[in-house]
Amino acid sequence: MAMSTQLLPARKALINRDTNETKIQVSLSIDGGPLERLPSSAHFPEKNDKIPEQTEQTHASQSSPSQQIWIWTGIGFLDHMLHALAKHAGWSLRVRSKGDLYIDDHHTTEDTFLALGTAFNKCLGDRTGLARFGDAKAPLDEALSSVTIDLSNRPFFVGNFGFKDEKIGDLSTQMIHHGLQSWSQAASVTLHVNCEYGDNDHHRAESAFKAMAVAIKKAIERVKGREGEVLVLYFDMSERRRRKSLSIFRPSLTGHMPIHEEGSDNAPAALKKKRRPASFFTPTTPTSPSSPSNSEFERVCSSSSLDKPTTVQHRPRTLQKSGRPSSIFGSLRSLHSLPDEEEGLARTTSKPPSIGEEGVADVADALGRIVLHHGEVQTTGGMFRKKSQYLVLTDTHLVRFRSQGRALEMFPSILDTVGRSNTLRHHRMSSYSSHSSLHELHSSSVDSHVGIALNDLVAVYKLDDGRPYFTIEVAYLKEESNHASALVLQLDDPRESDLWLTSIRGAATKARLTDPIPFSQRNVDYVARTLEQERDYDPDHFRMFRVVKRSWKSGGRSSSDDLGKLSSNICYLVIGMHKIHLVPLPKSTKLGSSTSISDLHGSSHGITTLSSLTVQNFGDAFQLSFRLPLRQPSNLHLASSSVTDIALWVRHATEHLRPQWIEQPFTWNVPMSLEDELLPVNSEGEDHQCFDRTLTAYCAGYDVDPSNIRYTVNYLCEDAPGFELLSPAHPRRSKYTVMELLAVIRALRYNETFHSISFRHVNMDALHGLYDKYGTEHVAFTTRSGMPLKLPDQEKACLLVQELQALALKSKRLRRLDFSYCLTRIPAEDDDSRDSGCTICEALFPLCAKQLTNVDWVVLNGVWLADADIDYIYAAAIEKSCHFRALDIGHCGLKDRSMHIILHGMLCQEDTLESIDISDNFARLNPTDLQGYIDRFRYIRKINFSRVNRTSGPEPFIAPRTLLAWRLEELQLSGTTMNEQTVDAIAMYLASPQSETLRELHLNQCQLTSRDVAVLLSAMNRIPGKPRDLHLHINENRLEQHHECLVEAVEQSLTPTQMTMRMLEYSDERCFRALVEALAKNTTTRYLDISKVSLPYDAGEDTCEIFQRTFAKNKTLEELDISGEQAHLEVARFGIGLNHALTGLKQNSTLKVLRIEHQKLGLQGASTLATVLEKNTTLQEIYCEHNEINLQAFTVLINSLKHNTSLLYLPTMDNDRVWSLKKVEREADTLRDSTPTASSPLPHKASVRRTLGAAIGSTRSVSSRNLEKPTPISRYTEQDVQAAVRSLAERWDYEVARLQGLMARNYKIVNGIPLDLMDSKDEDRPGTAASISTALHRAMLDRTPTVEREVRLGMEEAMDEEDGVGGAGGSDHEGDFTEKLIDLDEEEKDESAGALMMAKELVVL
Repeated sequence: MAMSTQLLPARKALINRDTNETKIQVSLSIDGGPLERLPSSAHFPEKNDKIPEQTEQTHASQSSPSQQIWIWTGIGFLDHMLHALAKHAGWSLRVRSKGDLYIDDHHTTEDTFLALGTAFNKCLGDRTGLARFGDAKAPLDEALSSVTIDLSNRPFFVGNFGFKDEKIGDLSTQMIHHGLQSWSQAASVTLHVNCEYGDNDHHRAESAFKAMAVAIKKAIERVKGREGEVLVLYFDMSERRRRKSLSIFRPSLTGHMPIHEEGSDNAPAALKKKRRPASFFTPTTPTSPSSPSNSEFERVCSSSSLDKPTTVQHRPRTLQKSGRPSSIFGSLRSLHSLPDEEEGLARTTSKPPSIGEEGVADVADALGRIVLHHGEVQTTGGMFRKKSQYLVLTDTHLVRFRSQGRALEMFPSILDTVGRSNTLRHHRMSSYSSHSSLHELHSSSVDSHVGIALNDLVAVYKLDDGRPYFTIEVAYLKEESNHASALVLQLDDPRESDLWLTSIRGAATKARLTDPIPFSQRNVDYVARTLEQERDYDPDHFRMFRVVKRSWKSGGRSSSDDLGKLSSNICYLVIGMHKIHLVPLPKSTKLGSSTSISDLHGSSHGITTLSSLTVQNFGDAFQLSFRLPLRQPSNLHLASSSVTDIALWVRHATEHLRPQWIEQPFTWNVPMSLEDELLPVNSEGEDHQCFDRTLTAYCAGYDVDPSNIRYTVNYLCEDAPGFELLSPAHPRRSKYTVMELLAVIRALRYNETFHSISFRHVNMDALHGLYDKYGTEHVAFTTRSGMPLKLPDQEKACLLVQELQALALKSKRLRRLDFSYCLTRIPAEDDDSRDSGCTICEALFPLCAKQLTNVDWVVLNGVWLADADIDYIYAAAIEKSCHFRALDIGHCGLKDRSMHIILHGMLCQEDTLESIDISDNFARLNPTDLQGYIDRFRYIRKINFSRVNRTSGPEPFIAPRTLLAWRLEELQLSGTTMNEQTVDAIAMYLASPQSETLRELHLNQCQLTSRDVAVLLSAMNRIPGKPRDLHLHINENRLEQHHECLVEAVEQSLTPTQMTMRMLEYSDERCFRALVEALAKNTTTRYLDISKVSLPYDAGEDTCEIFQRTFAKNKTLEELDISGEQAHLEVARFGIGLNHALTGLKQNSTLKVLRIEHQKLGLQGASTLATVLEKNTTLQEIYCEHNEINLQAFTVLINSLKHNTSLLYLPTMDNDRVWSLKKVEREADTLRDSTPTASSPLPHKASVRRTLGAAIGSTRSVSSRNLEKPTPISRYTEQDVQAAVRSLAERWDYEVARLQGLMARNYKIVNGIPLDLMDSKDEDRPGTAASISTALHRAMLDRTPTVEREVRLGMEEAMDEEDGVGGAGGSDHEGDFTEKLIDLDEEEKDESAGALMMAKELVVL
């Protein structure tokens, strides 16, 4: 098939590449010569101020008759290199690009090389008649580079440049390597670049590009005499062309040309418009989206090979002398799957009926009009039983005949081949069947054929079974009957194998396009129900395909007898919301039917666990690999005629579940042309860049419950928004499992919403020291741009290291990671073994040292550090380019040496360090040494030196000059003993303007007296009458000493806006009374916390009276905490007098938040709060749990909210509910153990409660003989107690629902939201249970064993004594009952009608 040079396609290409980051135009002619200008577009208008005209001369342009070069990328050195490449390769090249250079040069460089590689690939065309290989060396001054290239269609790149600097001009040196790698992939070439030596990076790069240009020029040179020859035998199932070997281009050995899968302009126009139904879309979707790939039809519709037979050609003499058959064919595995009309043709008859030529013609028309391929067959029905058959491939069927003569009667067009059959060696096939014998073929021309409809074919693929021949399997399925079978072909010649494979696939694809077979509704419903059971069905994310689960045998050699032992299974591959499912075919309802495909057990695999997708170049075979963490991979060897669409939809599903991921964490081993057919993913309309979608997908893939994972997003933190993982939602679990932690961490990758991520107080011990022996994810060892990390022993890192590395590497906006108290490990004290450390430092600090992450704030508080961790921190700290913002290593178990090493290393971060926390460590610091370290940090904002051990001395802990050099926002010195000099230094700082930014001052447990606090308060009150916006914490100090100084400062309003004075201890109640009285006159403090105050006794009447006046008169307090404390050895509360003090809140007009927990308010206190809520209109939040509030008290509080519209929060009293129910159980135990007696009849004028209690608690009898003797009261059964507890729990639930409804109503009122009809409606006040008797009373109005037994006994005895009692007595009882109904309290009025009827019966009895 030689062709002249003039007929070769012009080697020019024009490429437009538009992405979110870049817009690029490339025009290339690899033969040089004139080149048209780049066309204008919306991104590149005619006039552009930023990009020069193409006629202007720039630093990377030249124009001559042989070459025209004009390049403008916005990166000067990149322009220079591309100019050198084009010039020395003999190209004409025009390039212009617009990219996000304001970020970096990555996207612009990468996309420019990709566009240039695509243009180069397009210029090469089918790559016929080229030299293919090229190599060259090029020097530039002291540098020398060598390059070797192979136009192999196997993309691969190896580069060794040896650059020393990070940049050359504006181009990053790492992007030269990545750019050429991208060019190799897009150009589909193998490229090796090696800079052998050189001192200057510019010279190294330029010599490499020049050597590459010379090598390319050699490789693309046309070789005279080899025009039309293909470089390699290559088949790409997704390309619109197929590369053919010389043997494929020649005439068919059997007399017919093969079916080409190459597109042709001569194909029927009507057929070209059709697209194959690659997948099923559920009927609920209004419009079914089209198949993602339309290239299948273009690959199949050749100009004439499918429409008319070709002339018969003699076999070459070289093949006639072959000593072995050229091909061996297999037969159908089963004939039971034939339709009824075809099954009738397969019956054996002693004398076949005679059919005229018209009948034969009709059958032939039904089996196809065009013969595409045919060959003699040899079938094997049993162990040694063989029959000769003949296989004919038409445009619609694959037909099997008993002999060639029978085939000739049906298809006379193969007559010429028959005439020469004596001199030719025919194709023969040895076949197998899954059954013990096959149906006999018929002698008649009509009865002796079995046809397989091509549109029923599921897959055609090669079998890699280790046999000494080439095997092809053709699997097909009858959709309506779900009968599946297979045809196996065995061939000795690989060229014949490719010929049959290509022919059958091409004919089948065209048949499906012409007459597609949709999925039956019965099968669709069956599959949908299966996915619903897996909770993975969503009509919008439902794709269904027919596939074959291939038999797989690797290695070894097999005989033909092994054919029957291997079995493939036809099933449905379904892509759901979060999983990929293999669903077996539904069982046939037809009795006696069978198939050769063994039953398949369904399986499901999470889409997020996909590790690789591989598509074979030849055939329909593909492979899916899945791997769960800590488990072995699971491989699915499949085949399908819809393999292209399956690959695209699987990729679409992965990108839908991880829409923000730049690089998917699995191997995508498919033809490069599929990259242009990828489907768009919609990621709009969801918060946090679809984080919930990704997290749910990982939970489904890892088989964990997503509802157990709790997190919050903090928009008020410093690096906002911040992701904060909370404790598990499961009430009996305090730790997350390994899979749950992995699901959360992996879902956070590539998420650009969160600037900080916190695992604070989340136990991560499960990941520490855990290794995955079954493999690793490459995501953890590559940068965001795909460059390898090359860290020492990175493959041996534990799972926690890998996950944290991936998290830090893949997110550009992530700045802070908080691991406070997430590991409970304590380093080993054994000196013989080196502790590996917490592994957090191993994961993050090497990345910081190499500037591979933007994380610059790592919180390690509460994580004990070993020597290995100290080494990682120090190695990163001495790198000035790390730009650490914080050092948070509080409570890390550091000793003197470790602390000094870290502080010494952090001196290199003096220009960027903003926060330092070294609190609560073992190290003992000398104030002089500490001063030498912290003096260097000029931009410190936050300092935490709490509980820092210091050597004794008269000098202050922090010198005044050091404090005056800072503009602090937070200063924590809690737990540090403060001498007079330290107090004076802090006072001096508070009095200076430098302290205006200070917002938090923590001086807890510092042994301060009230005089010291007064000094600080006076210093911070710089402007009289203007309160200082500062929160002062002075908990657990000795404030009773010189208490009058603090009282005077409070009374004079020297206090800041917020003060916390918890756990004050007073031996004299008068001191506390004076402080409360001073608060009544204070006008500066808005937040006050005096919780857990310890008095010698309960607060007296005078103190409570002063409290009441303070609540009523104070006009500045907005938030107050007067909670008590209930510990095992100590109780701190004000006592019952607090109820009177709370009444002052009725007149308060400023307080918004009240905390009053652990004060044992009880029913009386709840009633007081209820009266307050009915009058107060400013309170918005009340926290009053742990106050022994039972159901009745809770109900009183909720009833008071009926007319209160300002309160927005009242707790649901969960802890008090637990306490109340436990109290019920204890009282029930007491009642159950007691045995009282009753010797008198029930009193007529008792209340209903007492009457019902007596009626339920005693044996029912109104006979005179029973009234004369005492009767023991029945004990309450366990069922009675459980019923009572359930009754109370239901009441709590009901009241909680009322509370939530009232809170929702108030929220709408406060925010101006219109109320619904239900919002303004509250049900009547329900009854409450004040005692266990009432609870049991109400519970036993239902059906319990006690009430059932006693009612039954009472009824029987009442019937026996009916005559003695008389009707008048009954009337008296009814009158008594009516009288008792009048005395009902609010509780009994709420009883149901059924309960009252039962109560009436009991009273009458």
